[in-house]
Parts: sequence; C-alpha cells; structure tokens
Amino acid sequence: MIELYLCEMKAISILLFMALVLTSCEDKAKDVEVFNENPQEDLSKLPLNEYAKRHVESSLSILGTEKYGLEIIKGKLDADGKADAIIVVNRKQFAMDEAMKSENPAKSAEMAFMGNYNYIFYYDGGLKLISPPIAIPSSALVPLKVTLASISAESYQDILIDYRIRNANFRDVFTVSNHTPRKVFEWKTFDGLGTDKTEAYTFEYTAGKYGPEKDIILYESTLEKLPANADKNTYEPKVTKTSKVAFHFFYIPQEQKYGMLKNN
Repeated sequence: MIELYLCEMKAISILLFMALVLTSCEDKAKDVEVFNENPQEDLSKLPLNEYAKRHVESSLSILGTEKYGLEIIKGKLDADGKADAIIVVNRKQFAMDEAMKSENPAKSAEMAFMGNYNYIFYYDGGLKLISPPIAIPSSALVPLKVTLASISAESYQDILIDYRIRNANFRDVFTVSNHTPRKVFEWKTFDGLGTDKTEAYTFEYTAGKYGPEKDIILYESTLEKLPANADKNTYEPKVTKTSKVAFHFFYIPQEQKYGMLKNN
C-alpha cells in the first residue's frame, strides 16, 4: 500500500493526504520523500507547471541532464468541483541509458525497453497537492496516452490510460476516490500487431444497468495491417469497430471494480 504524502503543507492537509492509500494498483510505486532546497518553501504556491516539474524531478531523482517527457492534462476528477490534473511522465532516455549499462542491451531493445519508465502523478486541485508517482509498467518507447471521460458520474471525469507492451496496447481506467486514483478496469485495445493472429476492441461507455456508473462495452474490431518497415512496437494502427459485442462489463460497488456480464 502507498501512503500519499508531500512536504511543506498545512498540518490538516498532511494528516489527510498521508492517510490516503492506493489499493487497486498491482504495481504500486514506493513512497518517495520530497525534499526542497529551501525547507520553508511551499511548492504548491507555484504555477502548476513549475510545481509539477520540481515535484516529478525530486520524486523520481531525475538529474538535470536527463531529457524526459512531461505532460499535464487538466480536468475535474472528483466531486469537489475543483480543477485537478494528471501529470504524465515518460523517461525514454533514462530507459535507454539503463539498457546500455546492462549485460544485454540488445535484449532490452528487443523487449521495447519494458519497465517502470512511464508514470502518472495526480494533482488534487482541492488540496493543491501532487501524489507520489504511480508507475505504469510499459514500453519506454511509447509515452502514455491519457484521456478523460465521465464514467463514474456525469459531474466529473475518470482517467483512461493507454500504454504499450511491445506489439499490444492496453487501457486502464482509474477513478479518484478519497483523493486517490484507483484502478477499476483494464483490458487490451489490440494485440498481435504484425502477426497473422490479431485481436482488437473498441471501447464504448453506456448507461449503467445496475447503478450510476456506466457500463463498459467492448466491440470486436479489425486491426490495420502493419505497414512495411514499420516498427510493430511503436506503430499506432487503425482500429475499425464492428457491430458485434465481444464483452460487456458492469461496475460492482462491493468490489470497487468492473465485472463481466455473463451470457451477453
């Protein structure tokens, strides 16, 4: 479990944010203590882009010489009405540098530099705090693709994260509960790119049959053939939806995740 905490915050915010935990991520990031050059400095008062940059570099021990990707995606991610954000980080250069130091760099390249090189951070607009890193194990060659959609409720948005594992793409759905991103669903969007055996799905979110949370329906889809000379580990193929429903999922409140609707 992960205790969310940050330095230099008001006492009541410290107690609240440290009490939060991530319970649904299989691959949980370890707590990372945040240090400021000036212990009296309150980073939360900085503009979000600067606050995010300094928090990310401190949390991940990123050196000034490292080139990395950082994207901020804003939205209302919980019911408090405040503007929140997801901070997306990609460390492709770091992954390649680490591979060069390994005993078998070629193998790392063959595996598309898989590992903990893609991260998200959650910025809580109500508390004005940024969480510790949440690692999304995936290929460092392809940054996470994060989109927002209203699935749990119409009044706020949930977090959809697409990531690559070699020639397959997966999607995780996170919802924010008690100031904490919690994974409630995961499935592949396509697999087998560049092979004779492929599968692909188109996601749709419809009115829930058993509660306010939307159902997730996966339609069978066709996958574009890999073009000549294209890299199967990085190419983003076109997915074309068919009319056939492959899977139907609904939210189970007791388990706080999605389950499959049988005999559909």
